[in-house]
Amino acid sequence: MPRDRPAPDLPAPLAPLVDAHTHLDACGASDAASVAAVLDRAESVGVGRVVTVADDLDAARFAVAAAHWDPRVYAATAIHPTRANVLTDEVKAEIERLARDPRTVAVGETGLDYYWPGKLDGCAAVEEQVEGFRWHIDLAKRVGKPLMIHNRDADHDVLAVLLDEGAPETVIFHCFSSGPEMAEVCVDAGYVLSFSGTVSFKNSHELREAAQLVPDGQFLLETDAPFLTPHPYRGAPNEPYCLPYTARALAEATGRTAEDVAASATATAERVYRL
Repeated sequence: MPRDRPAPDLPAPLAPLVDAHTHLDACGASDAASVAAVLDRAESVGVGRVVTVADDLDAARFAVAAAHWDPRVYAATAIHPTRANVLTDEVKAEIERLARDPRTVAVGETGLDYYWPGKLDGCAAVEEQVEGFRWHIDLAKRVGKPLMIHNRDADHDVLAVLLDEGAPETVIFHCFSSGPEMAEVCVDAGYVLSFSGTVSFKNSHELREAAQLVPDGQFLLETDAPFLTPHPYRGAPNEPYCLPYTARALAEATGRTAEDVAASATATAERVYRL
């Protein structure tokens, strides 16, 4: 978790907003009181609801528990692609049980990550990631919930696996970070692109070009907290209350008002997550 800079200032309120992808456990929340504290800060600036997302089994259990502790919290459950090598039958059964919980609104985050294999000890190999991705796609279709994708350096293969398996009704590309060509393909396929603080980074020129191609009804806003804190607080710990910074950055990139961006992203979150 980023800790080398103090926490960002509270932004000017912007409502209504839904943080479509965050990690409350990695933000330091561990019980009902600490979850409520994070949500109180978020709500004070207009972020009234969040989806807290799992990347391993413990995080999946926490996500569902947090969603039952606080009505402002919803869960997404899966095993992160870099950990796909832990997907035993027992783990799959538990993830499926958690995915079927009424407070779980998506299967995620799953997908492919080609950055970490060979760099991170214990990281799942590409073949294991593909197998895990295929299983999560099938799970999303069986439970009737959106598929939330983590895609790092794997544009072609993510699209190929989705095509091969048959995509679920709703596909969300969390923290979309590709360029205009990938955005166009995803938009044409009807996928939903979720934008994080990276859209505010000074070097994210292609991402901002991509954002201009995404119409209403196909974009979300997320923090991916505690990571990817928006400019000018990059490197500081992120939290759901920082989402207005990203909303305003996306508005600037697309020539829209922040209020229009917030309203559109919130309407899309309500529709795809059935909030």
